[in-house]
Amino acid sequence: TTLSLSGLACMVTAFFCLLFIKNEPSDVGLANIEHGSKKGKRGPSNDDSTLKEFLLSPYLWVLSFGYLVVFGVKTACTDWGQLFLIQDKAQSALMGSSYMSALEVGGLVGSLAAGFLSDRAVARNGLRTHGNPRHSLLLSMMAGMCLSMYLFRVTITPESSKVWILTLGALFGFSSYGPIALFGVIANESAPSNYCGTSHAIVALMANVGGFLAGLPFSSIAKHYSWDVAFWVAEITCGITTICFFLLRNMRTKMGRLPRKAD
Repeated sequence: TTLSLSGLACMVTAFFCLLFIKNEPSDVGLANIEHGSKKGKRGPSNDDSTLKEFLLSPYLWVLSFGYLVVFGVKTACTDWGQLFLIQDKAQSALMGSSYMSALEVGGLVGSLAAGFLSDRAVARNGLRTHGNPRHSLLLSMMAGMCLSMYLFRVTITPESSKVWILTLGALFGFSSYGPIALFGVIANESAPSNYCGTSHAIVALMANVGGFLAGLPFSSIAKHYSWDVAFWVAEITCGITTICFFLLRNMRTKMGRLPRKAD
């Protein structure tokens, strides 16, 4: 019944999206946005890059690897955190479900906070060819992921307060969903204008790889060792990635070819 209701809700939402979301301004009687000069066609703009130049940008792969790890760790905690609480920490199934709810609520707040606060940082400092104003918030939230995972693994016992467990869930959700929102935005604004969608698609693909690694490989570690060891591996991986991202925070973030003035 639950799955049927969820599927029905998706179908109804999709129907309303089909009715109200338009492809372009002309669908509602407005003039379409025309790119470039109206007088005639011009060659590629200074911001355009070739596919080779775009794919050889180191920052694209730094972002992709960071997104892979963050999304993989987040997926591991959302998929297996409830089982970890029940099997290793002797918590009830109700407590496990409540933890997941707290995680999602924290994630909602984290996504909104990440967008709002990082936009203010960009408005204050502007975008540059090296470094990105969103990095400070991104690194802070990735560090928060490591801290919340450590506390989740070490401090929870069968006698732990329910409020404490829910607080850790909300903290992890806040810290993990924020970077997930930021990686896509940074990938878009750092890419050349002719590869914005491709940039986002590549980092999102790497995130899906992280989600895959959070499945069978992660559960295999728990099977051969324990859930505690599996979450320790995820925690260390996230910590190392955060340190590496911190060291590379001022690298060239403009992907593809640099405009002549910036060069």
